Amino acid sequence: MSKIKVLLVEDSPVAVGMFKKMLESSPDIEVVGTASDGNQALTLIPKVQPQVMCTDLQMPNMDGFELIKQVMAKYPLPVLVLSNAVQKDDIDNIFKVLQDGALDVMAKPQAGLGDNQEALQRTLITKIKVLATKKVAAKPL
Repeated sequence: MSKIKVLLVEDSPVAVGMFKKMLESSPDIEVVGTASDGNQALTLIPKVQPQVMCTDLQMPNMDGFELIKQVMAKYPLPVLVLSNAVQKDDIDNIFKVLQDGALDVMAKPQAGLGDNQEALQRTLITKIKVLATKKVAAKPL
C-alpha cells in the first residue's frame, strides 16, 4: 500500500519539525513537502501531489484562509487546519475555514506538551488517515 502524501504548510520551523516527526512516525504517512506560506504551497501542490494538506492560518504573504480558498478552487484536496487560531473558542475562524472548504481543524498544542504529545500524535495521524479517504469538490473563487 502506498503512503498517504501530506503537504505541511507552516511558517514556524519548530512546528514543521514537530508535525513532520509526528506524521512520519506512522509507516502509512509521508510528508512530501513543506511550505512556509500559501504562495509556496500553491507552487508545490502540482509538483508533489499531496493527498492531504495541513496548514496553519497565520502566515506571511498568503495566510491559511486565502490558501484554503485557492486550493479548493485550483487543486481540491482534503485540508486539515493545524493552527493556534482554531482553539475551542475561535468559533468564527473554525466556521470560516470549514465554509471555505477545509474538512477538519486541530488546535496547535500550547507550549509544554509533556504527556500529551502521544495523544496529539495519535489524533493527528488518525485525522490524516481519515481525510485521505475523502473526496472533495472544487469550490470556484
